[in-house]
Amino acid sequence: MVSEEPEGLTAPTGDGGTSRPTGKRSTRATRPPVSGAGSAVTKATVKGSKGASKAVTAKPPNVFKRLRKYLREVLAELRKVIWPSKKQMVTYTAVVLVFVVFMVAYIGGLDVLFIKGVTWLFG
Repeated sequence: MVSEEPEGLTAPTGDGGTSRPTGKRSTRATRPPVSGAGSAVTKATVKGSKGASKAVTAKPPNVFKRLRKYLREVLAELRKVIWPSKKQMVTYTAVVLVFVVFMVAYIGGLDVLFIKGVTWLFG
């Protein structure tokens, strides 16, 4: 059976299967181009009873249907996210806090130096 998932989206395992998404995206050349992107209204040509063609405009979907579709797509994207483990989260949080403390001390030190310099200059 052939997998319909584009190549490069899952990490291979030793047994020949795939385990989890890698987060890498394949090239978009494999997807067909979307015509009229961003437009909910599409036009079609319909032959009338006398052979004349008419342009028929489809109505945009109901607001609630669009909202439901949007929420489904959001949930689908959230399922694709590779969430960090607890250990990674603690590490990332510690790194951020250390960096913030360093930057506060650095900018505070510069502030004190500028205050002393202005006081000395205009005294």
